[in-house]
Amino acid sequence: MNITLNWLKKYLKTKLNVQEIAEKLTSIGLEVENISSSENNLDNFKICKVIKAAKHPQADKLKICDVDIGDGKITKVVCGAPNARDGLITVYASPGTIIPKNGMKLSIAKIRGVDSFGMLCSESELNLSEESDGIIELKNKEKIGDNFFKQSLEPMIDISITPNRSDCLGVRGIARDLSASGAGVFIEPKLEKLKIVSKKSIKIEIEKDSGCYQFGSCFIEGVQNRESPDWLKNFLQSVGQKPISAIVDITNFVMLDMNRPLHAYDADKISKKIIVRKSKKGESFQALDNKKYNLSDSNCVISDTSKVLGLGGIIGGESSGTQLSSKNIILEAASFDPVSIAKSSKELGIITDAKYRFERGVDPNSIKEGLAKAAKLIKEICGGKIGKILISGNSLYKEKKINFNLDSFEKLIGFEISKSDAVKILQKLGFKIKDKKNKLELIVPSFRPDISQEVDIIEELIRIKGYNNIPLAEPNKTSFKNTLNYKQKNFHYIQRSIASLGYYETVTWSFTNSKIDNFFTDKKLRLVNPISSDLDTLRTSIFSNLLIHSKNNIDRDYKNLMLFEVGPVFKGLKPGEQQSVAAGVRIGNKVEKSWKEKTESSTAFDVKADVLKVLIDLGIDSEKLVWESKSNQSFHPGRSGSVYLGSNKGPLLACFGELNPIIVNKLELDKYFPCGFEIYLDNIIEPKRKQKDIKGSYSVSKFQSVDRDFAFIVDKNTKANDLISVIKNCDKNLITSIDIFDVYEGSNIGENKKSIALSVKLQSMEKTLDEKSIEEVSQKIISSVQSQTGGTLRSS
Repeated sequence: MNITLNWLKKYLKTKLNVQEIAEKLTSIGLEVENISSSENNLDNFKICKVIKAAKHPQADKLKICDVDIGDGKITKVVCGAPNARDGLITVYASPGTIIPKNGMKLSIAKIRGVDSFGMLCSESELNLSEESDGIIELKNKEKIGDNFFKQSLEPMIDISITPNRSDCLGVRGIARDLSASGAGVFIEPKLEKLKIVSKKSIKIEIEKDSGCYQFGSCFIEGVQNRESPDWLKNFLQSVGQKPISAIVDITNFVMLDMNRPLHAYDADKISKKIIVRKSKKGESFQALDNKKYNLSDSNCVISDTSKVLGLGGIIGGESSGTQLSSKNIILEAASFDPVSIAKSSKELGIITDAKYRFERGVDPNSIKEGLAKAAKLIKEICGGKIGKILISGNSLYKEKKINFNLDSFEKLIGFEISKSDAVKILQKLGFKIKDKKNKLELIVPSFRPDISQEVDIIEELIRIKGYNNIPLAEPNKTSFKNTLNYKQKNFHYIQRSIASLGYYETVTWSFTNSKIDNFFTDKKLRLVNPISSDLDTLRTSIFSNLLIHSKNNIDRDYKNLMLFEVGPVFKGLKPGEQQSVAAGVRIGNKVEKSWKEKTESSTAFDVKADVLKVLIDLGIDSEKLVWESKSNQSFHPGRSGSVYLGSNKGPLLACFGELNPIIVNKLELDKYFPCGFEIYLDNIIEPKRKQKDIKGSYSVSKFQSVDRDFAFIVDKNTKANDLISVIKNCDKNLITSIDIFDVYEGSNIGENKKSIALSVKLQSMEKTLDEKSIEEVSQKIISSVQSQTGGTLRSS
């Protein structure tokens, strides 16, 4: 919703500037997304005339235009607009001008070998509309060289209106909220009094289940439609609207002003009467956006006895639209079913300002006021005789009453609000109030369909009172001894335990590709509206996503992988048919290339060892585990197993082994010998001993580890184990592992010498190591090796 301070002041007496208004709006829940700058060199946009438009010799779609920019000055502009032609009156922007739409600053440019001095502008580039297919076409009466913008436009405030606040899709509603927050005094609008002169009207019929509740109409005869006066054009242009003609501009002005969409019909183009009904399958009509729409049998249409006049609450039809030549018009203000509007607009792909408002809720009691306001403006600008306002149909609106207990505010928010403050705020927001001791009986205004219960009233009071007034209170730490239950703790323990084995954690969607997931189950859990075609089903196995992402890594030449994920899998569509599972895969070689060990791939025994380690970490007694050489269809039938709890074959805790070769072959992973495991968290029973005892036996750091490599030249008789002992004693708290990856004897080392290269892993249980700590440990290692073994750091 775009507003300006000038328009806002029609309803709000305030001394605040634009920035202060923006801050106040955000604080009361009407978030300001942007304030457009008023410093856009608007005086640089001049009315010009294309004297000659010739084809560019180096480009089929470009033209070289000689442009008269006033005072006999002719300049050259290269233009790609299809409507650029000789004699066209349009808008020119000189070099140095900033284009409002994208903030681009123009400069003299060479386009396909031809210098272009400035630009000819479209409506879209000037933020006047979304029209970008061609440059602006003005009337011949415009004076060449004049400023296109008659006055500098003031800053425009762009507000993000949440779907529940339809009342703030009009400037009046925003002013009312600001008034309640103390930003100014609300100027209550007066109901327009019309002098009824014409006796003409048109019959309105509303058919049952049409999607329209009430239809208000006002016949105005003898109008003279014309260009809007400057004040009206300035209001519309200031919020990015394009002026069209006085009658259309007035309906748009009323819509933006008070959130009351209107439509004007040319009465002379309507046959006999207006009928509001459901569309008939196969019907079509040409809309005001110059597009033809084919209708189903569920759209709400406005028609006469022979044709469709428009789509109710969304867009009017070309056949009955007003023109500058229109003499008699019918104004419409109606109340439509929001659901019907939303379905029709989605079905036909139409987005309009009217549709946007009707599907969120328009005040059903604003029909008469909206018609009266528009009719009076039309009379003042276009003349004519105003007929009586007629409203057909029955309103479904029922007045809502809410009993509000002031104590409820303190109970929910945490501090007390006085009755006088509550009454003052609610009255300014439009509520009618009856005082009943410690309770207030409230009548909800018709323009607030989002208010239905006491908690909504509390929300209104706190957003106006200010969220910053909620007192800060530290939680009582002694009351939060057991914030996580056993299963929640297990979820985090198992993540750390598997990661400590060298696996990397993945976090993927609970959705997956049905083509892959079908390998692991016969159940179909397809999604009706998937977020993408390759995430079209609920996963029945975490292996689906793990293997998909393993394949992606292999394709990028990362061929030795250890990946795991802890999350939900789904066994059905009913509540409770969901399990928490930890799954991991080993793919490729379990040992990198090394001088001391042969390269070999992972086996079922490796993942069995991983499962055993994790189960022990979770506090399960290894002597109570029962192992079987059978597993589910995800695994190799002869190289897999399962583990149960208890000698009587209690709950299934895990399955492990080589993955099913049929699946592996279909995924083209057979060269990488994938193995894996699944641990079923829901089947792990809480042990009798306390969880804190389990936690005490667990010693895996959650902080980042660091590897540092050292190569020492030592005497040939020095044992590698002696070197490891010296290094380990340098800092037992930080040095977690030491691995030898190279031993070398030969030239460049020295006689009776050898080089031993080691990788030292540093990791703290308390913090992430910084560079200073790492360097201190490294220097200590070097000096200790030198003093205790005589070894020196190898330089090359």
